[in-house]
Amino acid sequence: MSPRSAKPASRDVVHHPVFARFYARHSVRAEPLIGDHRRELLAGLSGRVIEVGAGNGLHFAYYPGAVSEVVAIEPERLLRRHAVSAALRADVPVDVVPGAAEALPVKSEAFDAAVVSLVLCSVRDVARSLAELRRVLRPGGELRFFEHGRAPGAAMAAAQRVLDRTVWPPLFGGCHVARDPLDALRGAGFELGAHRSLLVPAKGPRLPSSYCVLGTAHRPATP
Repeated sequence: MSPRSAKPASRDVVHHPVFARFYARHSVRAEPLIGDHRRELLAGLSGRVIEVGAGNGLHFAYYPGAVSEVVAIEPERLLRRHAVSAALRADVPVDVVPGAAEALPVKSEAFDAAVVSLVLCSVRDVARSLAELRRVLRPGGELRFFEHGRAPGAAMAAAQRVLDRTVWPPLFGGCHVARDPLDALRGAGFELGAHRSLLVPAKGPRLPSSYCVLGTAHRPATP
């Protein structure tokens, strides 16, 4: 793989062109709200990192200099093109490649850390995606996550479940708002580290997607 390049894909496993155009614009406008969370998510990383669901590459500017390489997986073609442009401006080597979270096109135990940000909500198979992340991390390797999921209140959680069964996934590129990322991580065999709940945006009306969690988990050092 040549650094900072995109490999051609014969067939996209994810194809949401309308949502991709919306996300590419909206994510840039939302960066004043999200940028500090990205910085916190990536602080202190080092070595080889795999980022799954890189989107349009907004994380790339926040990777610290101790990171020797980022392999950024993005299945959606339009977002991948934006990510390639962002990789060219990054201060660390970034290789943008196509691929799905459920079948990562990389070797086992090849990475010191992995990053997922607003990704587990939209993958087709959460358990399989997390199994792949665990596979590609070295024993003891760290997973950084920033995800939204199930609200703590019964009324909003019920509304989220209704939305997941109806309009939300078709409108927002397969996103689901009622998933529980912490339960999924535990179920996949990760050891949870420090994490915290937060609201995005922090002020204003609560949206179905406002309930987020940011933190770390680890692949156990021994089986």
